[in-house]
Amino acid sequence: MTSRFVVLVSLALTACNPGAAIRGLRDQPRTAHERYARGLRDAGLDSTAIGRDWLAASDSALASPLALGLPAREVGVYQRAEARAVAYRFTLRDGERLRVTLRADGLPAQLYLDLFERSTDSSRTMTHRATAERAAILDSASMVYVMTYETSRTGEYVLRLQPELLRSGRFDIAVSTEPTLAFPVEGLGNAAIQSLFGVERDGGRRAHHGIDIFAPRGTPVLAGTDGTVRSISPNELGGKVVWLSDERRGQVLYYAHLDRHHVTAGQRVRTGDTIGFVGNTGNARTTPPHLHFGIYRRPDGPIDPLRFVRINTARPERLTADSNVLGRFGETLPARVPMRTAPTDTSAVVRIIARSTRLQIMAANANSFRVQLDDGSSGYITESAVRVIDR
Repeated sequence: MTSRFVVLVSLALTACNPGAAIRGLRDQPRTAHERYARGLRDAGLDSTAIGRDWLAASDSALASPLALGLPAREVGVYQRAEARAVAYRFTLRDGERLRVTLRADGLPAQLYLDLFERSTDSSRTMTHRATAERAAILDSASMVYVMTYETSRTGEYVLRLQPELLRSGRFDIAVSTEPTLAFPVEGLGNAAIQSLFGVERDGGRRAHHGIDIFAPRGTPVLAGTDGTVRSISPNELGGKVVWLSDERRGQVLYYAHLDRHHVTAGQRVRTGDTIGFVGNTGNARTTPPHLHFGIYRRPDGPIDPLRFVRINTARPERLTADSNVLGRFGETLPARVPMRTAPTDTSAVVRIIARSTRLQIMAANANSFRVQLDDGSSGYITESAVRVIDR
């Protein structure tokens, strides 16, 4: 029966669908996940139990995403007998680039990994922002998917993972953030940043509209992105400066107190090109050589550049939960077991589970298991509170 249903699903989703060709463009699915869901409905498979479960799992995962502190890594399984999806929520900040890498091992399968931005109003509307692309096929049963996404505003985002029907396998997902711009001083990093955005200047008469990066005189100053040099005209505060247009992001990068220039107005530069050298010209004549780096964006004016260049040195918490038991069943040991929405946040408790509650172990993250209970609810439980059983 199962193999017959597999054939039915495969034929239904790959066959021509004359009705789809005459639908309006506004009705066309935009993502691979939406096309797959449309295929299920057009083939009438939404009337089957497993088809209904798959479609319902897509929506319920988005409605109740688990919390993820970045960077994070999770190892999990998906099984052919079950139609499930998982979603993770996290905050992305202006100036950060999201990077997701997903490795899938098992039967050849399509995994749908989509990013949504959740509105801040009461509607909690989800807007699709990005889809992971297949980056490599390692062998006949192993694939790598990659997603990158830059945000221009701080907000809450939801990442949903769902495999196609009737496939089993294992996945390893890593989610992290990185700065959107290259560090603007050659050979240096976060420790060289010694004065931050918003700090008072001139006895409180003005605020610092950038960050100061201290370096030896003559250290190369680098283009943070591809762009066009708008101006190198000096000014009283900045001395020798470079204004670099970042057309892609609709902003201008400002480099001040240069010892000398290495570009001319109107010149195109690439990320990492030398545009000048560290100095202390302008009102920095009495201070050690440093680069004043700022970002200006309409209509916001000056914005904090720290997240745009600060190198992310954090690493995901080490995976200590036993990933060899994924997919197996277990039961809770203590009398009261907290189930959380986040693997490492002890305050994110959603419910207390009684002793001997049956569960299925779906993933491992840090020192916790992501589990699913018989009532369909899911969350994270510390590994030490779970005993693996055979039934």
